[in-house]
Order: sequence, then structure tokens, then C-alpha cells
Amino acid sequence: MIFEHIGFIGLGLIGGSIAKAIKQKYPTTHIIGHASHSSTLEEACNAGVIENSAKLDIAEFASCDLLFLCSPVGVNVSYLEQLAPILSPSCMITDVGSVKGDIHHAIDELGLSKQFIGGHPMTGSEKTGFSHSAPGLLENAYYILTSTDESLQQDMDTFAGYIASLGAIPIKLTPSEHDFATAAISHLPHVISATLVNLVKANDTDKELLRTIAAGGFKDITRISSSSPVMWQHICQANRDEILKLTDLYIESFTEFQEAIRNSDATKLHSLFTNAKNYRDSMQTQSTGILPSNYEFYCDLMDEAGGIATIATILAAHGLNIKNIGIVHDREFEEGVLHIEMYDHDSMEAAITYLQQHRYNIHRKK
Repeated sequence: MIFEHIGFIGLGLIGGSIAKAIKQKYPTTHIIGHASHSSTLEEACNAGVIENSAKLDIAEFASCDLLFLCSPVGVNVSYLEQLAPILSPSCMITDVGSVKGDIHHAIDELGLSKQFIGGHPMTGSEKTGFSHSAPGLLENAYYILTSTDESLQQDMDTFAGYIASLGAIPIKLTPSEHDFATAAISHLPHVISATLVNLVKANDTDKELLRTIAAGGFKDITRISSSSPVMWQHICQANRDEILKLTDLYIESFTEFQEAIRNSDATKLHSLFTNAKNYRDSMQTQSTGILPSNYEFYCDLMDEAGGIATIATILAAHGLNIKNIGIVHDREFEEGVLHIEMYDHDSMEAAITYLQQHRYNIHRKK
């Protein structure tokens, strides 16, 4: 299904990137938008992404067959309260928030649950605003879709296909599954990271010894602490229950480590670190679970001009399309300089064969 009339409430980094991806893939789509700053609308209009260069009357959104909510939840709900009486029952509504429980609750109260599919594109940048948005931001990014209404299954499939056509990888979850999962793999790590940084700061010496020597693992594990404090304040408030559930579980796990260290329990310590290593290493491939397998490998690459282009040319000459390619910058525990991902198993095996014939050293995923 191709949506012909699409509206955006919010045209920041994520909203702008989705709108640009749609225009790139479906250039005839009619897109209108609302933004808090008129300059954003002018910029988006001049870029050919939206049709309006100024704020619209709310009634203009009545013609939409798809509406993206790309503002904070409070702003989205405020607009939905005005839009609910005029939106067509066939208009699909979606959002891009990183917490799903609160928006689904608001949607239910407004009686719009039968036309709402929650969305969370798991992508972003340290930069913000429409000027930094790009259609490629969705490319190969996981895009979680959520629903509370079983009757929306066909619409979910349709929308998942549409999202996939924009280059993203859709994953279907319930709102509670989403909020628990993101609390575990995103929200809790941010809390832990911030706690660790604050701990080091509070216990640093007058000469700032800890700050001076902080590097390697410490910087890797605390990099996410540089994210927006305002954003994470709101996330912790919005996903409070799931984050608290995970912090309780984390404290239990941490206490287990603490007791093993206190008791000098070598066997227990080895087991805890081994379990962590094995599970972390298993994340290198996606052979099981809700996602399809990745068809990827690593290749040694000399530091020379045109090195990547040469490899791409070799594969293209044999009719092989590369899904993803990039330099591995942190290779302390990873072999191979260049990461290459193909679309299927046969393409991967063929790519490995042809590159080995050209004397490239290949490393398969463990």
C-alpha cells in the first residue's frame, strides 16, 4: 500500500528523516507538516519535502491517510485532541517515541486505538533538527511497531511493509514488550552509565587523577552519558515502572557479583564473567530470535586510497549487491577492518569466494 496524503506533527531529526525518506522513495506523495518553528516549515518546504511553508489550519490534516506524531507525547496528545473529531476513520496514526505505554494509554482515552500503530525507529544522531535530518537515517535501522488492538494485524502488516520499503527493519512487539526491552537495553544502561560517571566524579582527587586517566573501557561504557539530560529525564518519567523493575533486577545481579568478590569466590566470579562473555559474544550474530539471520563477514583492508571502492567493484562485477559496508573502528576484540553484509546466504558465500580469489583475508562471524 502506498499512502498518498501524509501529515507530520513535528519535523525534527526523526520526523524530518522519515519525511525525506518517503519523498525519496515516493516522490509524488503529498506531505504536509506542523512544526513549532516557522523556519522549519520554510526549510522543509524549500527542500521539497512538505507542501506548506507556513502553519496550517488543523482542518488541513483531515485529508491525511497517514499521520506521523513526531513531537513529545504531551504535544502529540494535544494535537490529537483537536484532530480526533476530523480525522478519517481510515487514517492510520503512528508515532516515533521511545516509550510506548504512555502514548497507547492516551490513544485509548481518545478512542483512536483502532487506527493507531506505535512506532519507534531505533536510530538517531547527536545532532538535532530538520537541518540534520537525512533519508539514510532509517537505512537498516530497527523500527519497532506496537499495537494494543488485535484487529489491526492486517494494518500492522501493511505498515510494516511500508516501513521496510523506506529501508528500515520492522519488528512487531506489544507496548509492554517494547518498554521492557528498551528499559533493559537502553534506559537502564543510561542510568548505570550516568551513575558510574557521577561516582567517578564524586571520588576524583584534587588533581583530577581519575578524569585524567579515564580511557578505554570507562569511556566506552560511559559514552552514552553525553546524551541529552532533558530527553533522559522525560524517558525515565515516561517508562518509570519498567526501569524500576530493571533496576531492582540489576541490583540483585550486582549484589551477586559483590558477594563473589567479597568472598573471593573464584569459581563464582569465573562463572559470572563467562556467562556475560558468552551471551555478549552471541550478539555478534542473529541466528535465532525475532530477527532474520545476518549474512556478514569481515575482510582485512590495506590503508590505501580506493580500497573500499576496489572491493565494491569486484562484487559488483559479479552481480552481487552489498547491503551494508563499513569500517570497524574498534577492533580490540574483532578481526577484520571492513565489515560487509550481504542480502542472503548465497550472496555472502559468493562474495567471500571472489574476494579470496583476489587474495583478500576473510574472517567469518564466530
